[in-house]
Amino acid sequence: MDSIVDALNNAYQEFVAAAGGVLEAKELSGGQKTAATDAALEKFKQQWELFRVACDQAEEFVESVKQRIGSECLVDEATGSVATRPGPGSAGLPPISAVRLEQMSKAVRWLVIELQHGSGNANASHAHSSVPFDARFSEDAAQ
Repeated sequence: MDSIVDALNNAYQEFVAAAGGVLEAKELSGGQKTAATDAALEKFKQQWELFRVACDQAEEFVESVKQRIGSECLVDEATGSVATRPGPGSAGLPPISAVRLEQMSKAVRWLVIELQHGSGNANASHAHSSVPFDARFSEDAAQ
C-alpha cells in the first residue's frame, strides 16, 4: 500500500511542477506561443496522464481491499468466526457453515445468470429442489 501512496504522491508532485512550468514558460514568453511554452504544455499533458493512471491504480487498490474486507466479514459473520459481543443488538442470524455459504453463493449466481438471460421463470430451477434453500427462512421452507 505504501508504494501505491508514494506513486500517487510522486505523480501529483510532478503534475503540479509541470503546471508551474507552464505558467512560468507563459510568463517568460509574455503570453506568446513559443517552443518553450509548447514543450511545457506537452510535459504538462504527460504528467496529467501519469497522474490519472496513478489515481486509477490507487482506486483499483482501494476497491480490491474493500471487496476483500467485505468478503472476509461476510464469511466471518456466516461461519460465526467473529466473537459476538454480549448486549443489545448482538442477537442475529445463527452462524452457518462455510460449505452452506458457498452453496448459497452458487445458488445466487445461478439465479443472476438466469435473470440476465431473461429466463422470466427464475424460481422454476430452484423450486424442484427437495431441500429448502435455508430452513431458517419461512419463504424457503415453504417450497
